[in-house]
Amino acid sequence: MNIQHLFLSSLLLLLLHHLHAQPNITGYTCSPNPSIYPCQTYVSYRAMAPYFLDLANISDLFSVSRLMITNPSNISSPTSPLVPDQSLLIPITCSCNSNYNLSYSNLTYTIKQDDTFYLVSTNHFQNLTTYQSVQLVNPTLTPTLLEIGFQVIFPIFYTLSSIAAKFGSNPQLLIDINGEKISPFDTVFVPVSRIPNITQPSVVLPVPSKSTERKGVVVGLAIGLGVSGFLLILLILVMGFRFYKEYWRKNEEEEKEKQHQFRRAKSLNEENLMADVSDCLDKYRVYGIQDLREATAGFSQSSLIQGSVYKGCIGGEFYAIKRMKWNACEELKILQKVNHGNLVKLEGFSIDPKDGNCYLVYEYVENGSLYSWLHEDNGVKKKLDWKTRLRIAIDVANGLQYIHEHTRPTVVHKDIKTSNILLDGNMRAKIANFGLAKSGCNAITMNIVGTQGYIAPEYLEDGIVTTKMDVFAFGVVLLEIISGKEAIDEEGKALWTDVNRVLEGREDEKYERLKNWMDLALVGESCTLESVRNVLAVAIACLQREPSRRPNMVDVVYTLCKSDDLYLDFSEDGLSVTPVSAR
Repeated sequence: MNIQHLFLSSLLLLLLHHLHAQPNITGYTCSPNPSIYPCQTYVSYRAMAPYFLDLANISDLFSVSRLMITNPSNISSPTSPLVPDQSLLIPITCSCNSNYNLSYSNLTYTIKQDDTFYLVSTNHFQNLTTYQSVQLVNPTLTPTLLEIGFQVIFPIFYTLSSIAAKFGSNPQLLIDINGEKISPFDTVFVPVSRIPNITQPSVVLPVPSKSTERKGVVVGLAIGLGVSGFLLILLILVMGFRFYKEYWRKNEEEEKEKQHQFRRAKSLNEENLMADVSDCLDKYRVYGIQDLREATAGFSQSSLIQGSVYKGCIGGEFYAIKRMKWNACEELKILQKVNHGNLVKLEGFSIDPKDGNCYLVYEYVENGSLYSWLHEDNGVKKKLDWKTRLRIAIDVANGLQYIHEHTRPTVVHKDIKTSNILLDGNMRAKIANFGLAKSGCNAITMNIVGTQGYIAPEYLEDGIVTTKMDVFAFGVVLLEIISGKEAIDEEGKALWTDVNRVLEGREDEKYERLKNWMDLALVGESCTLESVRNVLAVAIACLQREPSRRPNMVDVVYTLCKSDDLYLDFSEDGLSVTPVSAR
């Protein structure tokens, strides 16, 4: 231990001669010298209330362990309590910062509530640094804009703040190093040949009193609380019995009042619901809820078509009855504005006054959805040929053209997909399900709804509602019609993401890739390959990421109807072209 002390003190003496220049408010100047820096020394610190009366807080402040403070400070245990103004020696590592040519120990402090550079420098670090030097070494921080949690560097001058006699030093050496004019709170450099032996006060821990008088007080208090508690419980029981009888009497009266209000609210609810759809009463038939229950066998599973749509027979005619858990007023207002052969026709509606559910009664479209014909193999339905697929595509395009061009304000469907395209007995397509439709476009919404794989990028990213989002979804439907693939595969990849590659390269390569990409059911028949290619080009145009580059439905209908009629036979030998007259 003595060898180590002598080594440390010799380093300190060398350093003190090097720092003989007069100090200023920002610190002590130095020149980087590997033979001197870094060095080990100690600072004198005094325990103080309220935060720094234990070694744990002081060791955290200086980023050292408690044992590193107890040994030089002559303290017996790291857990020993401290008394105010108790002297401590705390080890620090000194260095010369080449950016500022200042010699200090680099300590990091986390700003707490109400902390300032001045407060932490003078109180916490007890003038071992100055707020001016803190500002200097933290150029990116503004002293008046400190926030809780900021990490701040506090430069600690490696000093012993006391007099020569206390530390066993020569007074003349103090004058030589620090000068004759030493003011209060100045930093004083003290050269020593060994660590001073600090005499620590004896701290006596308080011992709990065991006097008989205190025991008597505790026993008396316990008895008093016990008696008071018993009386309180007795009072609660008496009052509870009285309130019990009063409660049941009021409860019976309130129950009768609730039943009366329920019957009244039930009647008002039915009136309000009917008032919401009053504009539709002259256009659609209003069915009784009991009629719908009888038509669907009580909405049984055997009558369920899909989701919440049931097949029901009313007056010898079949209808599709859609049960909705919300007010269908908006959907009714949109449906009463449209009337087109390629849109599923609404026949009427009903409102259940008990639960407020709304039931929409549509025409029954017997051949089901396009999705089931393209993607479900139940052994009953045969695959669609190309002529039928193209006619379905044109029907859907005509329906969208109608709602986009001939409604005011413009209606946006918002949920075009193969499961919402129904096929009648002649395999003609009708657009169904206007539950998400929006009357009016160029709006922005935060409530993004729709089906994955069909949602336009601008709607998904920014919530922009325009007719071009229906055009995008129609492009996905065309891809399904051509390829027989679903909009989203089992890995969650969208069908439209890589379709552009099909028509890249040389002409012969395009046809070969198209044959490999399209539905196998089409490859096996004599098919208009040029027509398939033209329809795929329309789909790609509809799927442009930039909405302004997508065509409107008027252009789509025209292009689909003008598709060429060149029949190409797929065979093992390649492609043979046989021109035929236009339809």
